[in-house]
Amino acid sequence: MTNSTNARNIALGPGREFDIVRTLLDEWGRAAERIGDDAAVLDVPPGERVVVTTDTSVEGVHFKREWLNHFEIGYRATVASLSDLAAMGARPLGIVIALTLPDSDEQEARELANGIREGASAVMCPIVGGDLSSGLSLSLTITALGSVARPLTRSGARVGDKVYVTGELGGPAAALRSWLAGKPPSERDRARFAAPVPRIEPAIALAARGASSAIDISDGLVADAWHVAAASNVSIEIDAERVPRVPGVTTEQAVASGEEYELIVTAKDIDARAFSGEFGLDLTEIGRVVAGPARATLMQNGRPIATPGGFDHFESR
Repeated sequence: MTNSTNARNIALGPGREFDIVRTLLDEWGRAAERIGDDAAVLDVPPGERVVVTTDTSVEGVHFKREWLNHFEIGYRATVASLSDLAAMGARPLGIVIALTLPDSDEQEARELANGIREGASAVMCPIVGGDLSSGLSLSLTITALGSVARPLTRSGARVGDKVYVTGELGGPAAALRSWLAGKPPSERDRARFAAPVPRIEPAIALAARGASSAIDISDGLVADAWHVAAASNVSIEIDAERVPRVPGVTTEQAVASGEEYELIVTAKDIDARAFSGEFGLDLTEIGRVVAGPARATLMQNGRPIATPGGFDHFESR
């Protein structure tokens, strides 16, 4: 499943695999572009650079069937990859999907396709290709391609910058705690886990407003801020009392909550109120970049406090 320079999809030959591909294409409709050649061909705006990221969602690691339906599995996997483009301040050019589909899930291919389409269409991103395989576990690997003239990176934070975060934190972890306790999560928390939003347009606007670095929150606020500190060779201090969190969640739970797909950005100064008014999305100043060892520290009343660990795909197994 890959694309050509012609906007129309290319006719496929016979076979069970291609029957499934035709099912996917039928559901994607105009969201799929030029699929059928051996590789995708994309146009890049003049003066911009290509940004590429890959994200994998694996059954039993990132989701369980008891938690999500197939639409949500497809949607969430797509958003996870697109969120990395947001962290770079890039605009999407297309996504490529590598789908491992067990026989038992074949009848749910349409719902998976619907979820992928909705995740991509939310930020006007075409589906430009992919690969399909059978396997024992359901897995989606989404490669997102974008472009930007001056990408945001993790290494741009400078001493004296302020630290900001979008949205409110803690919902995905709250949903996960409920499921692991054998209870249904609240509708709000479940939505934060199952239907995150890739912050593409807000990220582009933050870059235009002078953001010096950015990262999306996949492992937890402090854990991901530490990545920025390490890449920039600075120290980041986060004020615990300023961390925005959903109701009913403690600060410790909020800063450790992974797979939020909100953004951490650093900048000299951003008018958070004007930004929030334009995008309907909270932007909260939560800390500062200072000289010191490359690390992120949670602070309370000017003193370091114990910092909860973030999500680790290997330590969590």
